[in-house]
Amino acid sequence: MALHGSIDKAGRQQDNSCRPSEKIIMRTEPGTVRNFALYGTSDDAPAWADLVHLERIVERSSLFDWEIDLHFHAGLIQVLYLTAGGDHGSALIDGMRWTLRTPCLIVVPARAVHGFSFQPGTDGPVITAAQKPLESLADVAAPELLGYMRRPVVLEVNAEGRQAQALLTLFEAIAHESQVGGGGMAAGMALLLALFVQIARIARGAEALPEAVRSRKAAQIERFRVLLDARVRERAPVHAYADALGISVGQLTRLCRELLGVSAQEAINARVVHEAQRELVYSSLSIKQIAAELGFEDEAYFGRFFKKHTGQRPTVFRVQARQQLAA
Repeated sequence: MALHGSIDKAGRQQDNSCRPSEKIIMRTEPGTVRNFALYGTSDDAPAWADLVHLERIVERSSLFDWEIDLHFHAGLIQVLYLTAGGDHGSALIDGMRWTLRTPCLIVVPARAVHGFSFQPGTDGPVITAAQKPLESLADVAAPELLGYMRRPVVLEVNAEGRQAQALLTLFEAIAHESQVGGGGMAAGMALLLALFVQIARIARGAEALPEAVRSRKAAQIERFRVLLDARVRERAPVHAYADALGISVGQLTRLCRELLGVSAQEAINARVVHEAQRELVYSSLSIKQIAAELGFEDEAYFGRFFKKHTGQRPTVFRVQARQQLAA
């Protein structure tokens, strides 16, 4: 696990709020949306390699002139807590446009296409974590939190309220785990679950920008991702997803290329590969059993599919991935 950074207590002592924006400047054109482990780094890093990563907004955003182009993280959830500076910054998450004013929280689930246009000087902690292990923990301990982990949201925070201090305390605790050894991964995930308890309380206490307008295309792509999660083990063809959405195969492919930067078939394959990687790393199932679980006719077919999309045989990937995780 990687845990980095420290948290200060800077924050605006005023009645700030987030409001939907009519205009947002994003430099990425349709069809160029990229998949990053962390923005600006190699997109080859697996989602499970760093289960909890913490840094400050200024550390990465300032390197890109405060403009974070549209991108997504295949298996990683992000939580941003804007605590200082940067009033009137902008965010675009799955077709929803937001105006950001500190202090506010931003939740970006795995596979959500997002970008930011921050004002210079914007700061606050950013947590990036593997979504599947977090959801597994929530499913056992607090299943009511799953909905808050699976949908994008921007939440205003009262800088003078108890919740603001509770959030800073949790972020500080996660940062502290970077300096201690042994049990850090478990502690990081447990603290992240506690953070979502606070997020749920804030969300229940106030509507999260009800005026924000979600485009029809964004709503369709969100339904498509929900279907991908539900049918990942069925090996369903593109037309089955298109039929479920009530659109043609061509429309679904154009939709995926515009909002995800890949074809519908590539999106389906990527979701299957991601599920296969998680099973290979975390489960004790044999390769043959995993192949059957994911709807492949036989182990050999699954092996060819996996190597085509990852460059490695499943057995080799499993050994190397577990060695890396142990290290």
